[in-house]
Amino acid sequence: MTYPQTLADRIEDLLPQTQCTKCGYAGCRPYAEAIASGEAGYNQCPPGGEEGVARLAALLGKPVIALNPANGIERPRPLAVIDEQLCIGCTLCMQACPVDAIVGAPKQMHTIVAELCTGCDLCVAPCPVDCIAMVPVTGAATGWDAWTQPQADAARTRHDRHLARLAREREAAEARAAARRAASHTAAAGASAPASSAPAADDEQAKKRAIIQAALERARKKKGELAAQGQGPKNVDAVSADVQAQIDAAEARRRRLGIAPTGAGENPAPDDAAAPAQDATKR
Repeated sequence: MTYPQTLADRIEDLLPQTQCTKCGYAGCRPYAEAIASGEAGYNQCPPGGEEGVARLAALLGKPVIALNPANGIERPRPLAVIDEQLCIGCTLCMQACPVDAIVGAPKQMHTIVAELCTGCDLCVAPCPVDCIAMVPVTGAATGWDAWTQPQADAARTRHDRHLARLAREREAAEARAAARRAASHTAAAGASAPASSAPAADDEQAKKRAIIQAALERARKKKGELAAQGQGPKNVDAVSADVQAQIDAAEARRRRLGIAPTGAGENPAPDDAAAPAQDATKR
């Protein structure tokens, strides 16, 4: 279904779509809406120049007036140029460009795609090393003489895509943040719940504990047989710190898995008591 154009739509169609914000608004569309509502004057667009004011005046049925100097002057269209020897790859210019006319990567040299640049100047101020210059490329031609309707239409499309991409990135970031908060809340709730409410271990974990327990039983049985023959371990009196740390870490893992202790009457220590021993193995 085709909907009739609003006044703001018709005004926007007459703007050069450089998205330079010199009009005092965040882009051509917000400026068009401000003109339509009577909030802004129709002489605040330097890239459109005198012809732009005349176009808007004809649409609105108002007199042609001078461009408001507070918003800037009509000038030849400039092109942003990056000094590649000075660029540090900070990406701030890429973030500022309203039509995605800058390509590069973090800590890598950036460059301007000349065919896409609208000459908006927005990439200049954020550059921390002052490596971007605005170079006039249209000679004496200014305003709409320096800019065509197809160029304006293409810039408008790129700006719309730019805004849509930013919206998707914001939504994705918010979704990730919400997921982290939910995970943190779930973990906190699980930690504060009574032990009886903890979920039972799955079959794989139970099988693992059973295998380890059986191995320990075999080791204890073998140890008892050797002790009965007077052949107990010979290296228990002078165990090195590294070896003892490994023994302690193994004991800590056994406790976390809920495996019975080796000594009669021994009580498993809490997990935090085993932490120093675990850290000792990370050398």
